[in-house]
Amino acid sequence: MTKLSVNINKIATLRNARGGNNPDVVKAAIDVQRFGADGVTVHPRPDERHIRYDDVRQIKKIITTEYNIEGNCREQKFIDLVLEVKPTQVTLVPDELGQLTSDHGWNTVKYKEYLKEKISIFKKAGIRVSIFVDPVIEMVEGAAETGTDRIELYTESYAREFGVGSLPTGQAGRESGVAPYVTAAAKAKELGLGINAGHDLDLRNLKYLTQNIPWLDEVSIGHALICDAIYLGLENAVQLYKRQLG
Repeated sequence: MTKLSVNINKIATLRNARGGNNPDVVKAAIDVQRFGADGVTVHPRPDERHIRYDDVRQIKKIITTEYNIEGNCREQKFIDLVLEVKPTQVTLVPDELGQLTSDHGWNTVKYKEYLKEKISIFKKAGIRVSIFVDPVIEMVEGAAETGTDRIELYTESYAREFGVGSLPTGQAGRESGVAPYVTAAAKAKELGLGINAGHDLDLRNLKYLTQNIPWLDEVSIGHALICDAIYLGLENAVQLYKRQLG
């Protein structure tokens, strides 16, 4: 069954908006695991505008499931942090400095040698590596040549097309939206890569994705789940997302 890793960046955003330590991101990490999540994801950025580097260290101490750290390996301090903390998995994302949110995958052909170098650093430390990739066959094939263990399919376009398919016009948007992901995931499986997915996944579109890609290893979900938790409660939200994967 596909695992659910909960991204708790938005908990840190809320904390930082007021100062102090309410809500407590370490407690949030403890609780999402207690509520059924299969892992915790954090994405520290250079300006530490949500998750702070010290949060990453403190959360490691209470991890009982899997720990996934996302970030930009162009930043040496990110590399140093990951090697210090030694999470279960590091997900490499091609963010620019100051970027609001991740919005594209790696060009695995153009940056193949660069990625090979960075990936080898983490793998030598015993850390599983995943890289953010768009659902393009050439990019999946390129990823397989970098030495990465997994890819994370960037699902923003799927979520957008799924929304179109939810309108009274019918199923076309859903089918056209998921098709390139199924093709990319099949190629990744053929090449021996593990497959994660993330970005804009929610209670409306998650089940359809996993039904079409049943060999998906993991989804990382933060923004939508935390938004749902405002109305549903965090425990209920985590369990509802888990049911979509069952």
